[in-house]
Amino acid sequence: MSNQRFKICGMDAIIPLPAFRDNYIWLLRRGRHAVVVDPGDAAVVEHSLAAQGLELAAILITHHHADHVGGVAALLARHPVPVYGPATEAIAGVSHPVTEGAVIDLPALGQSFKVLDIPGHTAGHVAYYAPNLLFCGDTLFSAGCGRLLGGSAAQLFASLQRLASLPEDTAVYCAHEYTLANLAFSRAVEPHNPARDRYAADCEARRGRGAPTLPSSIGLERAINPFLRVGEAAIIDAVTRHSGTPPASPAACLAALRRWKDNF
Repeated sequence: MSNQRFKICGMDAIIPLPAFRDNYIWLLRRGRHAVVVDPGDAAVVEHSLAAQGLELAAILITHHHADHVGGVAALLARHPVPVYGPATEAIAGVSHPVTEGAVIDLPALGQSFKVLDIPGHTAGHVAYYAPNLLFCGDTLFSAGCGRLLGGSAAQLFASLQRLASLPEDTAVYCAHEYTLANLAFSRAVEPHNPARDRYAADCEARRGRGAPTLPSSIGLERAINPFLRVGEAAIIDAVTRHSGTPPASPAACLAALRRWKDNF
């Protein structure tokens, strides 16, 4: 896989399939073919495939948590398709283990994705990236980031910095509708951020009409996400006031900020 080249995006649509309380399973569609990302619930996927007359072509997995992989077995029982997932995590049904730098060619979509290792939320978490597209699971959320559930704060810091370095027009497709809760924490950390306040008003309006807040973008997250702004004076000052100790580095600031959010 690693010697393949990216292809220009030829997809018709990227569709959020709500699952459980706040998950999104992303369905990527081209013509009659579909690929799904992190299908925690097979029934949600099957309903969408049937309603749209689609044939499942592949499954992409970012990490091993049940709300991301719980539907894989049932989907494979009806659709014998390739399943791509992180090589360093034990995930039943993964037929194509992937690691950093692999390029996954999905001809049914006319699309390729590069695999990025982004540990932190879990130790083996991966993302799938193509120009203007990022499927990042639970590592980066809009206005937030994932909890440390297997990886380290140092890993999460490095992963978030890596994602923040992607082009600003990269659309961010994360796996949970956590945006309003994350924005509430952002206000506590950084009360004065006009870009964040404009975004919050837009997100509240979207949720009010039942629409998702996602995708976000890397450029937007750089402006409003405190976990991507741990080198900014306002974030460092807030963490210092909250913890009583100035963080020794941006990575230490991230670790303290994550602990604060865990108990917010």
